[in-house]
Amino acid sequence: MWFLCVFYHRLLDYRRPEVESLAELFGAFGGDDGGEESPSTRSLEWKLPENHHIDSPFHFVSLPSEEIARSIANRSILVKGFYELWGQGSSYEELEKAIKDFPDERKLPYLTSDSTFRITVDSFGKVISLQEQNERIQGLTYIPFKGRVDLRKPEHRFWLIETDDYGSNNGLPPVVQRTIFFGREVGAADRKLLPTYQLKSRRYLGPTAMDAEMAFLMANQGLAQPGKVVYDPFVGTGSILVAAAHFGAMTMGADIDIRVVRDGRGPNCNVWSNFEQYNLPMPLSLLRADNNLPPWRSGLKEVFDAIICDPPYGVRAGGRKSGGRKLLRGTVGPYTVPEEKRLDHIPSTAPYSLAECMHDLLDLSAKMLVMGGRLVFFFPVVREDGLTNAQFPEHPCFTLIASCEQILSLRYSRYLLTMVKTGAYTEEIKESARRKHLEFKENHLKWLEDGNLHSAVFSPADSQEALGAKSKFDRDSKPKYRGKYV
Repeated sequence: MWFLCVFYHRLLDYRRPEVESLAELFGAFGGDDGGEESPSTRSLEWKLPENHHIDSPFHFVSLPSEEIARSIANRSILVKGFYELWGQGSSYEELEKAIKDFPDERKLPYLTSDSTFRITVDSFGKVISLQEQNERIQGLTYIPFKGRVDLRKPEHRFWLIETDDYGSNNGLPPVVQRTIFFGREVGAADRKLLPTYQLKSRRYLGPTAMDAEMAFLMANQGLAQPGKVVYDPFVGTGSILVAAAHFGAMTMGADIDIRVVRDGRGPNCNVWSNFEQYNLPMPLSLLRADNNLPPWRSGLKEVFDAIICDPPYGVRAGGRKSGGRKLLRGTVGPYTVPEEKRLDHIPSTAPYSLAECMHDLLDLSAKMLVMGGRLVFFFPVVREDGLTNAQFPEHPCFTLIASCEQILSLRYSRYLLTMVKTGAYTEEIKESARRKHLEFKENHLKWLEDGNLHSAVFSPADSQEALGAKSKFDRDSKPKYRGKYV
């Protein structure tokens, strides 16, 4: 069944991957076994309306049933709604002909005298006044509505959506002609979710707390649902786990800073209080743990259904690992904390390079994720001349299924990477990871210098800029359209 999918016009790169993930979650690919396809090859069939740009909010998508479309829309963050399209055209005359040609057996069950309905007029790229909306609704008299209008809780909702033959001022490249859609709503998003979880009302926040909208997108990419265990190895104040818990998943987190996971800012302002605030199930546990020196017992593996995290990459907050500079240089040996200082002791830490952090995250995930489990994490990249040329981390156990760019500045962006575990964690992979770990340890300072993202983001763009010349990233030269496809 083909549906008109209307997206919110934001986070353009994230929209289709979210729908693909939710389609997987709700069984659009034939149930748990997915038929003959592996999780890495499953995808939906998409089409664009004629003359529409790839970043347009209007897409056609093929889904097995209205029930699945409704489930996706109700949970999605970026889908505004799914609609059974009754007609479209570049003018109202074309729209009328298309609606009249739409099969009566598909229309009449929703036009009966014992039903209630509502027609909503919406637009993209233009503003339609209330008077114009009423005029457009009155112009639909050729549709044989026999039911009663109910603006509060109608049984059936219909949408008349109009786009403008706009120029380049609404966030998209020009489109040749306007399009008018009319259809029946199959499912719509619940936007009350984001105001409920907005950060400004959160009890416990840190400087890098994940925005609620992005946290829910990450939870959707990780297929969080009841019965699944979601782990965040860089838990911080718990924003990602809060989103996963909202969708019913069991959660578990770790952080290298004992003050975050144990103390917070007091008994009523800590990670646990964030879950209490929303009446969510508490995490199974929060650990003081270092991803570089994982605490798991030997032989433990395939515990988590998803690992969802935002690793530290040194722009707003630098990564840390256990050891301290003297310990890494070998000038002091490992030490034992005296019993009387154990409760208040804060272990020594050293800077943690991005490359080493990514290596440790992939190795941990390859070992601890179940087969078919998902790893969802952010990976930062430096933009040059407004473009990115990203090389993403790879691992023999994982297949990359989605990479979604979020442009943060003219010099810096980050990708949300979604990987599926498709290969077993073998002794050969384990030994290779051990050797790589030793290489990082032996060349600690070199890796810190080579992967210093903070310097790349905040250093002058070129020598002329350093001398005070006008930057090539001048505000006036910033393009109005910042999509990937021009």
